Amino acid sequence: MCCTLPLNAVAGGIESVYTDLAPERCRTIEVEEDPMPRSLQRCPGIAGYTLHVADEDLRQTVTVISPNGKKHPLDLWQVITTAFSSLGDKAEWRIIREKGRIIPVALIVRVNANEDPENPNRVRSYLAVAKLTQESICVTDKIAPGATANQEARNAADASAHKPCMQASPP
Repeated sequence: MCCTLPLNAVAGGIESVYTDLAPERCRTIEVEEDPMPRSLQRCPGIAGYTLHVADEDLRQTVTVISPNGKKHPLDLWQVITTAFSSLGDKAEWRIIREKGRIIPVALIVRVNANEDPENPNRVRSYLAVAKLTQESICVTDKIAPGATANQEARNAADASAHKPCMQASPP
């Protein structure tokens, strides 16, 4: 399921389209219980893209599958946080419309991290921004929680094409 939300005052005609990451909206394509529980789900995307959500050792990440079938792991469990984590229920695609076509330029995914082992119910919610270019699909920004985090993530996404890829966080 997908919905479009045109944004007011968006530079360059970039707008948002949302797709589901919620487990009940995705198709389970792999489950393994031994030696450690893990699963892989295929979630809907747009414009020929799909998303694979991997859940392993109480951590989740996304792999972007481009229209040509190439896999682009975002490694959220290393780039955004190494803590136990889960994803938000929606993926936000930043897109432009050109000659009747939808062209995705970036992806925003919420990563909920349990970074305080003493307080497992305390969660920090980051926004991971990934660029989608012909040359590279990777995470470019990690937006910390805050009142303006959603807009900061959109601004970062809209400027992500020429940013370098983030590297894995030190353990």
